[in-house]
Amino acid sequence: MASTEWVLLVVLSVLWGGSFFFVGIIVRELSPFTIVLGRSILAVLALAGFAALGRSRLPGSSSPWAAFLVMAVMNTLVPNSLIAWGQKHIDSALASILISSTPLFSVVLAHILSREEHMTVARVVGVLLGLTGVVILIGPSALRGLDRPGLGQVAVLAAALSYACAGVYGRRFKDLPPLVAAIGQLTCTVVLIAPLALFVDQPWTRRPSPVTLAALLGLGLLSTGLGYLIFCRILAVAGATNVMLVNFLNPISALLLGTLVLGERPHWSVFAGMASIFAGLVVIDGRLLRRARSAPVGPRTA
Repeated sequence: MASTEWVLLVVLSVLWGGSFFFVGIIVRELSPFTIVLGRSILAVLALAGFAALGRSRLPGSSSPWAAFLVMAVMNTLVPNSLIAWGQKHIDSALASILISSTPLFSVVLAHILSREEHMTVARVVGVLLGLTGVVILIGPSALRGLDRPGLGQVAVLAAALSYACAGVYGRRFKDLPPLVAAIGQLTCTVVLIAPLALFVDQPWTRRPSPVTLAALLGLGLLSTGLGYLIFCRILAVAGATNVMLVNFLNPISALLLGTLVLGERPHWSVFAGMASIFAGLVVIDGRLLRRARSAPVGPRTA
């Protein structure tokens, strides 16, 4: 990747890692469905405006919209609702680390559901390392029963699984511009989540503070809207493999924001679990291992 794409990758990690920071603020005053509705409306308006400037057109036939509807459930409505609920009970840094396990689930699902990708020894080792990290994060106390924080972690892990399912299903959109696909699924998310937010959460009964409203704007416009535009740029220039490097950076951004701004104090197991998950992602990615094997051995001679 060129230096511009590396800079954009770091910016994207701050935006996506910042989403956990924003949610950590918002969940104190707003309910999960309301959060998902608010961020989806803001993001789809921002992306639709950008698409209009570029004269991008949404599909006119019903078939893509049926697929958008399924994708909205798996990639937005379910995981974002679970993350918002989970962050009522766990720190933002822990939530971001658990979500970084998404590629681990993706590898297993792709092996089961796709004929193109098969499990290799390296991928098995990577998945086992990653799952070890998840076990460290949840801790042995979970064997005695799940309390609220434990249920919060399970909810975020379920969100990671949902993202992984969406990743496998979303391959059918490979011939569609990513921006159009994002607008389609976010539009469907608004349609699906609006009744739940209105009748279950009753957001008109809430009186969110200016800080909460500012965090919601940041979540919708920055982390979701602007973040997806940067994602599309990196995807188009550097490819899907490189853009997935953001999985290594997101938890670091969330950890720094949670510690410095929200006053979170992560337990040592959070760092140990993160290290194990990162090790698994490195093995699955394979690039560092290939470079290590191809590096010259022994002293150089003139």
